[in-house]
Amino acid sequence: MSIVFLLMIGAAAGFIATRIMGVDTGLFTTIAIGVLGALLGGLVLRFLLMLTGLAAGLVGAVLGAIVLIGLWHLGTRR
Repeated sequence: MSIVFLLMIGAAAGFIATRIMGVDTGLFTTIAIGVLGALLGGLVLRFLLMLTGLAAGLVGAVLGAIVLIGLWHLGTRR
């Protein structure tokens, strides 16, 4: 996966995940959440569900980003 493609999917996934979770973040944080979520979610979905393709990557990226936002909220509430 190229860096540009990863950033585009990450930006989209981060945007969708922050809107679903109701989090207000900056552009860099949104992209970072999306890219890390794409890596985490993509790996989990490929191993567990054996899905491939763009749709699986986007779904995995959004789910991974949602998990990261949840963990981020747990870490910052203290």
